[in-house]
Amino acid sequence: MSRRPLQATLIGPSQAPTALLSAAEAIGAALAQRGITLVTGGRGGVMEAASRGAALSGGLVVGVLPGSELAQANRWCSVVLPTDLGHARNALTVLAGDLVICIGGAAGTLSEICFAWLQGRPILGLRGHGGWTDALAGQALDHRPQAPLQSCDSLDELLDALDSICDELERSRLPPEEH
Repeated sequence: MSRRPLQATLIGPSQAPTALLSAAEAIGAALAQRGITLVTGGRGGVMEAASRGAALSGGLVVGVLPGSELAQANRWCSVVLPTDLGHARNALTVLAGDLVICIGGAAGTLSEICFAWLQGRPILGLRGHGGWTDALAGQALDHRPQAPLQSCDSLDELLDALDSICDELERSRLPPEEH
């Protein structure tokens, strides 16, 4: 019996400078190369850049849209889920991932970081692009006894942390006798 691939939600701003978009595209490609399904908000900016990286690397890309029209998705999405929930779709986007990767970000990204925290999802952040990812680097958001937002200073560091989290997640999905 095969298990479903791990799913990573990537969050960040819908309008971003070139350096941030390049980083998002590289993360999307790295996820696809690891066989990890990418989940995003399905629109532009960081979402589209990561989707492009994943799709061009042969990965599966899921876009969870705020609106009701399939055509709102960026062209790199393999699966499009129109929700007609507006910003409330952020909760679904986060819940669809086994882990969350954040880069940059404004208020929408902050809401997704908070949803991830409340759901106990591992959160990795790529620092150096500003926004809430940098502001919350290494922070615990409240009293909950879980790892703080894991801040990474480079793409290589983020990918090492990603591999470590994925190994943990895979071990936790094994039957107890196989641990």
